[in-house]
Amino acid sequence: MIGETSTNGHHPSPEVVIEFRDVELGFDQHLVLREVSFRLFRGETKVLFGVAGSGKSVLLKLAMGLLKPDSGTIMVLGQEVSSMPEAELFELRRNIGMVFQESALFDSLTVEENVAFRLIEEHTPPDETRHRVEEALSFVELQHTMQKFPSQLSGGMRRRVAIARAIVSHPEVILYDSPTGGLDPITSTTIVELLVKQRDVYQTSALMVTHRLQDGFIMATHRYNQEKQQMEPVDHGVNTNTSFLILRDGKVIFDGSAHELRGSTDEYIKEYIS
Repeated sequence: MIGETSTNGHHPSPEVVIEFRDVELGFDQHLVLREVSFRLFRGETKVLFGVAGSGKSVLLKLAMGLLKPDSGTIMVLGQEVSSMPEAELFELRRNIGMVFQESALFDSLTVEENVAFRLIEEHTPPDETRHRVEEALSFVELQHTMQKFPSQLSGGMRRRVAIARAIVSHPEVILYDSPTGGLDPITSTTIVELLVKQRDVYQTSALMVTHRLQDGFIMATHRYNQEKQQMEPVDHGVNTNTSFLILRDGKVIFDGSAHELRGSTDEYIKEYIS
């Protein structure tokens, strides 16, 4: 684990939970990803930036094993998903939460049934399912909505239900696909606070695709104070376990910290984050 010290006084290497090695993928003779390599460590959130069509969402689908690369290797939780059969992928996905763009809730199911869906599929006992659903909805402060339907909720509330559904199985990794897309700035900040809370309370590893630069920088400059039960800014130099990856034309052009990103001399990156 990050921050732990071994008995010999040396810090062990952080555990890698996702690794892409020279991954390429193309559709109709057009390369979407080109020689993409990066690592996501235990407890880290890596924020993925890039213009539309740069390959960000495709990268999440590859990590889930929903797509196979044309070449390269993808390791998730120590297993090579790029060559894994579907039955084994199904088992692996039990340790991965996914928050889709636009929430992707089932309209005909209540909030409780939406959040419980995965647990029911996995034949979790009813009492435990109920407890875990209540716990997840309490985490996103929506325990009062259990019997409501998605159509009765605001866009921000639906997104919070989607987060509850993703965390209810206590995953080791969460993949966020534009979790604040289409939301107003105030609601977006509420969602980002939940992502910070999930990172800091449970030390969950995450890949987060976003078009909003401010979302990523809030993640990098804030932490969740459990005593005060609120997000707060951190002092300069404090590690919030957040890093950034920028894709351009399917290639990684930046992989590093917020401080390194702000200090980049690359003209494209300077213009992108300005």
